[in-house]
Amino acid sequence: MKNFSFYSLIMALTYLLISCKENSSLKIKEVLVDAPFNMPSIIIPDFTDIKKFSITDFGAVAGDKVKNTLAIKKAMEEANQAGGGSIVVPAGEWLTGKIHFKSNVNLHLEKGSTLLFSDDPDDYLPPVHTTWEGMECYNYSPLIYAYECENIAITGEGELKAKMDVWETWFSRPPAHMNSLKRLYTLASENSPVEERQMVNDSSHLRPQFIQFNRCENVLLEGVSIRNSPFWVIHPFLSKNVVIRKVNVFAHGHNNDGVDPEMSQNMLIEDCVFDQGDDAIAVKSGRNQDAWRLNTPSKNIVIRNCHVKNGHQLLAIGSELSGGVENVFMDNCTVQDDASMFHLVFIKTNERRGGYVKNIHVQNIKADKMREGIMGIETDVLYQWRDLVPTYEVRLTPIKDIYLTNIKASKANFISRIDGQEELPVENVFLENITLDSLLGEKYNHGNVNNFKHDEQNMR
Repeated sequence: MKNFSFYSLIMALTYLLISCKENSSLKIKEVLVDAPFNMPSIIIPDFTDIKKFSITDFGAVAGDKVKNTLAIKKAMEEANQAGGGSIVVPAGEWLTGKIHFKSNVNLHLEKGSTLLFSDDPDDYLPPVHTTWEGMECYNYSPLIYAYECENIAITGEGELKAKMDVWETWFSRPPAHMNSLKRLYTLASENSPVEERQMVNDSSHLRPQFIQFNRCENVLLEGVSIRNSPFWVIHPFLSKNVVIRKVNVFAHGHNNDGVDPEMSQNMLIEDCVFDQGDDAIAVKSGRNQDAWRLNTPSKNIVIRNCHVKNGHQLLAIGSELSGGVENVFMDNCTVQDDASMFHLVFIKTNERRGGYVKNIHVQNIKADKMREGIMGIETDVLYQWRDLVPTYEVRLTPIKDIYLTNIKASKANFISRIDGQEELPVENVFLENITLDSLLGEKYNHGNVNNFKHDEQNMR
């Protein structure tokens, strides 16, 4: 059986024995994924025959007036104490504040249901152990937050929706916000304890992620629609065995990436629709000293059969990649004709990041016009941080083994632009069967790259 290892079998049997011991109803599934590297099987929970807990049995009231935070919390606790269960959200609109997961629980949204998340920042206090752009801190809770959980899921045909009136006023970056970012950057660069990085005050305005799986294992997110987000939409952080399937995301606010796998491993993202104000899929692995301390790469990530309606990049890697990124495979994805996209593949880093990027495979992609090009690799991307804070330690990023095959787009300024570093050139970039209807500029714009190979592309 392809890509099925003895280690994967032992892990699956171990989880099965544990789940049977704790609750005979909670089962696991093993997802086998083909990839051009050794892809472990992915273990996810199966809540098919598990006990159900309707939120109405715990006092939930439909509408946009009564917050159902406590009712959902009670349902979560009872499902967990029962050894596992599905929390059912019936059809209708249900206002809530934060939702904090416990192990062995599925949040199931029935067709016609909407969980409407408050935009009152006080509803996401007290602060929790989370992150901001690759740096650990204590900040407002993500709207849905799972910390050190196992066997969890969000499923169904319903909708998760964020009210945005307040969060939209936090999109700007006034001096008070930037000063808080400088403070967090300094604390992280000096390896201060995470507990000392308290970022909730009147002016930091560090917006929370919509969904964060933080240090979790065996996670399923399937079927739901997600609308709007204060910050990154789906954020698996230091998590393992994650499947994101048939999810429909619409979020056009500031920093609204669709999925940000960060220092996470063994992931499948498939059959999803992304309509984003930022990158569709952005693979990250932490920033600078924090990631060097945690020392966990993002690894074994497969993205397939997804459709992007809008976004900055189809696949971005970085710029927070200090823990390393390897074994990423994107296959059979499409970009809508009127999407306003910069690149299909964009790898970005800078002299502060370190980490590494290797073994990236992208194939069978169809797109329309690019604002920039098919692929970009840039090694001096610092944005506002260039003059905001100093470089504490220089660590360059090795980038190698990048493969693009069977890519078709209508128009682009270039096929590839590679801006490597003289001290550490990009290595081993292979392009095959890249088809453009219209090339507006130079085909290749390269500096500091070794072993670049390509076939003859079709263009007119």
